[in-house]
Amino acid sequence: MISTKGRYAVRVLIDMAERTGDDPIPLRDVAQRQGVSEKYLQRIAKQLVDAGIVRGVSGKGGGYVLSRSADEITVYEVLEAAEGTLASVSCLVAGAQPCDRASHCKTLPLWKGFDETVRNFFEGVTIGELARGQSF
Repeated sequence: MISTKGRYAVRVLIDMAERTGDDPIPLRDVAQRQGVSEKYLQRIAKQLVDAGIVRGVSGKGGGYVLSRSADEITVYEVLEAAEGTLASVSCLVAGAQPCDRASHCKTLPLWKGFDETVRNFFEGVTIGELARGQSF
């Protein structure tokens, strides 16, 4: 399940993509437009900065800017930045200890297929497409 943090991260980036120009966008403005706590968005923004999706600009007129075109930012990478892993089961989390049952687990192909479907779907959608109101 995608948490509020993941959903808000996508909303923040759509909001930023809808703003034209190169000027940094103050987080308080995004928070106000989106009806979300600025403090909560600060935590999300930090994760987006750490993931290289946005960059912060400090000083007078500071705020956040997209690190690259909104058409190059996939929803999958945003959700991963906000949520951590999107793996459906713990044995499929990157870097997880190998499962003793993997060689004979009858459900593992199900979870792998599900994760691949989710990944393919979200990697096929960009923030730019969402900002333009494209439907999927």
